[in-house]
Amino acid sequence: MSFLLGLTGSIGMGKSTTADMFRDAGVPVWDADATVVKLYAKGGGAVAPLSALNMGLVQNDAVDREALKNWVKTDPSALNRLESLIHPLVAADRAEFINEHAEQSVIVCDIPLLYETSADQWLDAVLVVTTDTETQKARVMGRVGMDHALFDRILARQMPNSEKIARADYVIETNSFEGVRKAVHDLINDLTARAL
Repeated sequence: MSFLLGLTGSIGMGKSTTADMFRDAGVPVWDADATVVKLYAKGGGAVAPLSALNMGLVQNDAVDREALKNWVKTDPSALNRLESLIHPLVAADRAEFINEHAEQSVIVCDIPLLYETSADQWLDAVLVVTTDTETQKARVMGRVGMDHALFDRILARQMPNSEKIARADYVIETNSFEGVRKAVHDLINDLTARAL
């Protein structure tokens, strides 16, 4: 039975870099965001159901992200309807991934809104990555298409960092690349020993 480690952190905290370090160490990482992208892509599992829900959401056999954003903005019931359709598809993809890697002692589930979606209830432990607010802001503001208003909106949807840290089983500070790499390797060794 694999040890299921949840990986989360607010925007700009270094979650993607940390996930890559787990991958580099040979740990399978399931990525919630990448799964949604795959479901929305041409031939993805969400295309037909979303088209049935709202014809304008699909262009060229793929979900149009801009149309989706506009629908959620203008229709108060849209987000709940979208989530009730997408969450079971995401859960099925995750279950398939875990099953495919069942022989591994540790599997990481990279979930941006981990606590917000109560994923901590089915995981064995949660790792939160963090850094100071100045570093976080500098990382995020360096992204293409990012502005202060969008950054504030994203933060408003996420649980406060202090609360995530308080609820976490493990915390890694992402201030130094080598520090993160060492912390990831130490954690893998610890969890592998627990999974035996």
